Amino acid sequence: MEDAATEYSVVEYEVLSVPWWLVVLEGIITVVIGLFLLFSPVSTTITLVQILGIFWFLGGVISIISLLVDRENMGWKLLSGVIGILIGVMVFVYPYSPFVILALFVIILGIWSIIYGAVRFVWALKGGGLGTAILGILTIFLGVLLLVNPLAGAVVLPWIYGILLVIGGIAALIGGFRMKSGKKTSYPG
Repeated sequence: MEDAATEYSVVEYEVLSVPWWLVVLEGIITVVIGLFLLFSPVSTTITLVQILGIFWFLGGVISIISLLVDRENMGWKLLSGVIGILIGVMVFVYPYSPFVILALFVIILGIWSIIYGAVRFVWALKGGGLGTAILGILTIFLGVLLLVNPLAGAVVLPWIYGILLVIGGIAALIGGFRMKSGKKTSYPG
């Protein structure tokens, strides 16, 4: 019988080469947006959703125009184009649409949280440990809370994102300045 030699291949990833000042700029912008979300959540949320509305509208138009060049996946391109245009128009025509869109996002987050929590809980039952079980139960509980009252979740979400953006922005600033000083660090963004 012939010995089977196991061959291992090493997967190498290309290191992302980003100038330090770009990481610092990203950190500054992220902290500023986070602070706006913390101190002026309503107007910042409306502005961010309106910016998203512009992107959705333009993305929809581009998707439909791309059908003139490439007819592959015609149904999906047409569907995504029409939906993008409709959502983009809705954001600008309907004055409370940012909150409706945010509430829909909260519902999606609630569903995702329940699924994610259930998967974590099942992993815990298969030997993942008590911490994984607790995380799964808490995530399911969060998902149920978001689904029971999506509007309350939409009201709290800007503050949660504001806190996360400030923390992430500070991490990017630290990483950028560490890159400038020549210390070995991975890109935080």
